[in-house]
Amino acid sequence: MNHDRLNPSPDDAIADAAAHWCMRLHAEDCTVAEREAFSRWLAADPRHAEEYQAMLEIWQTADLLPRNATVIDFNPPVRQQARPRGWRPLASAAAIALAVLPLAGWVGWEQGWLPNHYQHFASGERMQTVELSDGSTVQLNLNTELTYLNYKDQRQVTLKRGEAFFKVRHDSNHPFIVHAGRGQTRVTGTQFNVWKYQDQVKVTLVEGSVLVSSDGSEGGYRLGPGMQASYRQGDFEPQLAQRDDYGNSLAWRDGKLVLDNLSLEQALPMINRYLDAPLLLADASTGRIRISGIYNTREVGRLVNNLPKVLPVYLTRSKDGSTVLNRISPPPDKG
Repeated sequence: MNHDRLNPSPDDAIADAAAHWCMRLHAEDCTVAEREAFSRWLAADPRHAEEYQAMLEIWQTADLLPRNATVIDFNPPVRQQARPRGWRPLASAAAIALAVLPLAGWVGWEQGWLPNHYQHFASGERMQTVELSDGSTVQLNLNTELTYLNYKDQRQVTLKRGEAFFKVRHDSNHPFIVHAGRGQTRVTGTQFNVWKYQDQVKVTLVEGSVLVSSDGSEGGYRLGPGMQASYRQGDFEPQLAQRDDYGNSLAWRDGKLVLDNLSLEQALPMINRYLDAPLLLADASTGRIRISGIYNTREVGRLVNNLPKVLPVYLTRSKDGSTVLNRISPPPDKG
């Protein structure tokens, strides 16, 4: 942790201000004048909103904000691109310790409550490969978002949406934990892929070993290379892959979506991952139709329009404007 703040950089000053506002805006005695001053500070520089959001996420994760804190209606600009290696929001335990909570910040780090490094990445419309502060690398699929927090006793990633391939730097004393949905994947150093869509999560192991478990539990399922486990948020009982889907699950790294004789019910979460609005099934019968093919992940929208050309289906619109797949009924048996 860096305690050399005698000559703070402009970024350090922004971090200090963000820590101050995080405290004041969530205090019971925060005044109208302070809220107006915060609004002016926020509008003065785009970096202010980013830094405040980073600080807010850390404090929420660390559960530092008061239980009875006033809810702040704060909507920062959406960050569409992963940040370059040199960029770091200085929302860290050091900034908190030196700006507003000297004792609590230091104790928080020593006790493992506060991280000393925070990173946020959002890949947008192109894949990104990023480096975490511990030296691990992560390849992000399209429209993927995750955060990284480095604590004294563990490294913690939260995959908010999308898909990511991790190459984790080995550190047996500093486990690497990926939270996705209702579960987590725990490693010390390995290579693996995590896919998340709505309440579904799939973990594919390439090298080493991982432990897939529900958040907060000590047990779980140990995977070896080439193995997969999937789970849903509403029912955490990881299911091991019933067939070899290993290569297909990693094809996105080459910009490919592989559908290998899947039912539409199985395929739609994989397709919808790349759509702005999800494609829906009219009924269970439609969901049993099977589909195969290799598609460009950037052109999945075209796949939807072409489905009636290759499958016995037609497209309709629901009342809310969603696209719906309907099965074409076979002709009646004249016998």
